[in-house]
Amino acid sequence: MSEQPLLEVKNLTKYYTSGYIFTKKVLGCENVSFSINRGEVFTLVGESGSGKTTVARLVMKLIKPTSGEIYLEGKNIEQYDQREYYTKVQAIFQDPFSSFNPRYSVERVFDDIFKFLLKDRDLTKEEKENLIISALEKVRLAPEQVFDRSPYELSGGQMQRLLIARALLVKPKLVVADEITSMIDASTRVDVLNELLHLKEREKISVLFITHDIGQAYYISDRVAVMWKGRVVEEGPVEKVFFNPTADYTKSLIASVPKLHEKWEIGM
Repeated sequence: MSEQPLLEVKNLTKYYTSGYIFTKKVLGCENVSFSINRGEVFTLVGESGSGKTTVARLVMKLIKPTSGEIYLEGKNIEQYDQREYYTKVQAIFQDPFSSFNPRYSVERVFDDIFKFLLKDRDLTKEEKENLIISALEKVRLAPEQVFDRSPYELSGGQMQRLLIARALLVKPKLVVADEITSMIDASTRVDVLNELLHLKEREKISVLFITHDIGQAYYISDRVAVMWKGRVVEEGPVEKVFFNPTADYTKSLIASVPKLHEKWEIGM
């Protein structure tokens, strides 16, 4: 008997309403289905507007679906209360600079995690500091170099690692990473992607990776789903999808990327 997937997305559809007087429905995603196994990086890849971020927001419970269901560990996510759900699922957002109050020190940006998600643990100040230090070390940020600094004093790569460290505090089962390298320079993108891979190997965390960059998708993924106009047009193991694509849209994406076999160079 095969192991139950960590996350199951079934026939997920989301329509947005635009306009005030004359309203119309705008498709976010339609009949999207996929699953994510434990300790796996699963990627949604496609052009801007393809529906990737809509799916990510639905998985994060930031918006409600028009129809369809999402299951985490076999339980419909609507049955989880917020605190329970966000101890299991954490997000790393596209813009690290807007994710923290610039007036707070690095130590203080972790406070909301302790106030809302870990409030039942009744941790002492020293225990909190030790958890923060451990999380920072896991993403290769030296605590003594960043602990008393403000986020605006850090580089984009350091800020993105800080987001990863904050997510690690609750020891989540799934991390949703939405276009996390688009706001940082090319020289640090590989480092951030490698941190996700290390988390997968070290912490056995599953990752839902969202990107428009097919090279990054190839570099980081175990399996991949290609999205176009709100729908999944192809899904499977990354090597199969990218080297033996069946959908015309996937073929056009592949054709636009030079030297796909040179894994290290693509998308960096």
